[in-house]
Amino acid sequence: MANQTHKPLPPQSAVPDDEMLARARTFHADMAERRTIREFDTAPVPQEVIAACVAAAGTAPSGANQQPWHFVAVRDPALKKQIRAAAEEEERKFYAGGAGEEWLEALAPIGTDADKPHLEDAPWLIVVFAQRYGVDAEGKRHKHYYVPESVGIATGMLLTALHLSGLATLTHTPNPMGFLRDLLERPDSEKATMIIAVGHPAQGATVPEFAKQKKPLDDILTVR
Repeated sequence: MANQTHKPLPPQSAVPDDEMLARARTFHADMAERRTIREFDTAPVPQEVIAACVAAAGTAPSGANQQPWHFVAVRDPALKKQIRAAAEEEERKFYAGGAGEEWLEALAPIGTDADKPHLEDAPWLIVVFAQRYGVDAEGKRHKHYYVPESVGIATGMLLTALHLSGLATLTHTPNPMGFLRDLLERPDSEKATMIIAVGHPAQGATVPEFAKQKKPLDDILTVR
């Protein structure tokens, strides 16, 4: 490729098929224990852990390597309280009929409502922003490509890193989310896509039985 510098892959030993399978099954077993919770312990989590997990997310592949994401980690109690108040305002509209009957029926087995105490209880909130376009040092805009796909991959890697670090999470997507850009003072080029509550489960925390039901492999894999 013209005007491009390429570097060789770092040296790595070939992994035998049986070890590959063992690694894949171990990872599956680890991830099968991941659960979305709504009851968090208020015990603090070191900032270094959150930073390391975000760094892992930042290694995700992205369209044209533009890395169109930004993560805002919030631990300030006053700011979390503001986020909760704004999110619950949108959630009340959602549950009052804005979502539509079909959507609310789909949520019924999980037992959610407009009250979101986890937004204050969890020691960290990580707000994921998608960068719709970039701005260079001279203030010129440039388009970002495959933004939803790229941010989705990075967010999945973040959730995985948090879980493997021993933390529990809850993904929350109030709609609309414009208030997050205002509260967190992010530029117009960014759009909030998700709030991830992060921490340890509260003692006695439960998970709806419905949430443990995952589709079998035959339903999600076709081999041709």
